[in-house]
Amino acid sequence: MKEKDFKEIYEQILHNQLIMAVLSGPLDRKTSSKVTIRFVLIKEKPFYQLTELINHQAHHQNLNAEDGVKWLEAHAKDYKQSLYYTQLHDYQVLQNKKGKVTLLKKAPTKIKQSHLHNREKHYILAEGQPIPFLVQVGIMNAEGTVYAQKRDKFRQINRFLEMIADILPALDQSKVLNIIDFGCGKAYLTFALYHFLVVIHQYTVKIVGLDLKKEVIQDCQKLTEQLGYQENLTFILGDINTFQQTQSVDLMVSLHACDTATDAALEKAIRWNTEVILSVPCCQHELYEQVNHATLKPLLKHGILKERFASLATDAARVQLLEVLGYHTQILEFIDLEHTPKNLLIRAVKKKKRGNETEAWQEYLAFKQTLQIDPSLERRFAKELPN
Repeated sequence: MKEKDFKEIYEQILHNQLIMAVLSGPLDRKTSSKVTIRFVLIKEKPFYQLTELINHQAHHQNLNAEDGVKWLEAHAKDYKQSLYYTQLHDYQVLQNKKGKVTLLKKAPTKIKQSHLHNREKHYILAEGQPIPFLVQVGIMNAEGTVYAQKRDKFRQINRFLEMIADILPALDQSKVLNIIDFGCGKAYLTFALYHFLVVIHQYTVKIVGLDLKKEVIQDCQKLTEQLGYQENLTFILGDINTFQQTQSVDLMVSLHACDTATDAALEKAIRWNTEVILSVPCCQHELYEQVNHATLKPLLKHGILKERFASLATDAARVQLLEVLGYHTQILEFIDLEHTPKNLLIRAVKKKKRGNETEAWQEYLAFKQTLQIDPSLERRFAKELPN
């Protein structure tokens, strides 16, 4: 393989015009079976994200343009076929065992995500390029196409990562971030979080996923090993109420923990002085039997309306208590989960300065007394809350 064969391609790479490249068909069994390179922006700076598939495990590194060319100069000759999609041309490079190279040039077929029509959704995890964990869990095929029946899950994952992107300024990238995911389930979002923070943004993390189902934890741990994430991503069988954590926690995630299990997760996070809390409550039954007010009788006498009202009241009480306990809070619209229509997410970021807790407490008391409720989260902090 002669350098002149690649001069035009390398020149485009150096000018950040490469969109994606795929190297396949290794000439030597010791070489990674497939390599994918794609253009990414990390903190507004251009990089090429390189993913090597070695023994069914994905290995990642982010390279600047010059290092990307150096890597290709050293390794491109090891593959029978290379496809380069640039803004100017598509290139197909074929090489036989004797080293004879055939280079084909065609009109470009891909464009950078940022140049897509405004009506198209810009996803953090883009379709069209294989992402190892999405392939492994059956959301994408090996070419990076999202399966039709998994498109809702793909959108949900991206919506979740949008919310993570918003809170990145609250996380200290200079240290190892400790993250807890309570009730991780099949852990699609846990793996997405790892990929987003480590692969894309190069944070150093320690993530623990906790769930009550033994089979789920075993499957997650197996997938972690297949992806090569086991050093910094662990799954544990356990209950939120009894889980113990000795180190500080930077981010706590709790998605669809049922009823007061959400309060248990919030209590843990608050007592750990967690910097950021993301929680999607589910099945808020506790206040259904408590909420009562004569003026609300036209609403409360209908079971389905009472159930929805009690759920909203539960989350309103939680958010107000989080304000009292030192957090800035928001309630955001999430995307419906597979097994529940609950789609509200509580996002809480620890305040740098305390100040308006007295006013927030008085508002909470008025709300509580009006609805005649006694929420679990308040009882858990009876000693810490104002008298």
